[in-house]
Amino acid sequence: MATKVLIVDDSALMRALLTEIISGAPDLVVVGSAPDPIAAREMIKALNPDVLTLDVEMPKMDGLEFLSRLMKLRPMPVIMISALTAHGSEVTLQALELGAVDFVAKPRAESVALLQNYAEEIRDKIRAAHGAHLPRRPSAVAATQRTESPLAGVSSRVLNEKLIAIGASTGGTEAIKEVIMRLPAEVPGIVMVQHMPETFTPSFAKRLDTLGAVRVIEARGGERIQPGHAYLAPGHSHMTVKKSGSGWVTELAQTEPVNRHRPAVDVLFNSVAKEVGKNAIGVILTGMGKDGAQGMLAMRQAGAWNIGQDQESCVVYGMPREAALVGAVDEVASLNNVAARMLAKLR
Repeated sequence: MATKVLIVDDSALMRALLTEIISGAPDLVVVGSAPDPIAAREMIKALNPDVLTLDVEMPKMDGLEFLSRLMKLRPMPVIMISALTAHGSEVTLQALELGAVDFVAKPRAESVALLQNYAEEIRDKIRAAHGAHLPRRPSAVAATQRTESPLAGVSSRVLNEKLIAIGASTGGTEAIKEVIMRLPAEVPGIVMVQHMPETFTPSFAKRLDTLGAVRVIEARGGERIQPGHAYLAPGHSHMTVKKSGSGWVTELAQTEPVNRHRPAVDVLFNSVAKEVGKNAIGVILTGMGKDGAQGMLAMRQAGAWNIGQDQESCVVYGMPREAALVGAVDEVASLNNVAARMLAKLR
């Protein structure tokens, strides 16, 4: 049976474009399109869609307010349609916190090829959203406990010689946040890839930086990786690590996408396998597709210890499943236990 999609967007042009793109797939059907949340509310009751696409900024009621009400009264998979602006990225991150499964940027009709890529992306995300576990918000009790597990007794030498590499995609903004918030300041340097556009990664890094003990920055390339710091790959470049003296530095490259992504998790993980080897810890979190699986396997073959998020706590159990299937994962854990297992391994 085809996945039923309801489009909510105040732009008639955007509603028509999304309808054409989504209807172009035989397994997807647009059951309706609404110009505002008030109309959408009635159409949800009447049409019972499987997935909602929701514009961030609309008249009568903004997308965030509507999403907040929807997730309380009738939780369902929602994909946000966001402008490629700093403000759009901030609002989209808030939407993901409220329970949206994923987001796509509004298309730029610069070429037929770009529009085709956009069509494939949104169709794939709708399919993934239909089968997604709706994200759960962390409890207030968990939040108060996140910074109470320092690496007592672990030497500064260990903190400097170890490196943590994290990869995520769909559902990953909240998953990475959950892991980072549970880590103490006394932790090895962290390098991270989250599939996002380049206008979104600065906002995401800033948001993570305010939430816990670990300092988070968007990598610019050439940074010496320090304990207690996390470096997020920018949305425009692949990120790798390179051995430099007794430690490592970040490197960026705008080479071709890998697994349809730039930055790609496989690119980061392969470099960690080569440059860090047995001193690395690999983490693969919720995400659509198989990016990261082969790179994580290379890490394990080089002596790294790897952990994958379990199916139950994933929004989309794609990337961790693929990593487990190829034998790249040493341990599987629920999201709220990933940080604790990492710390236990370091101890």
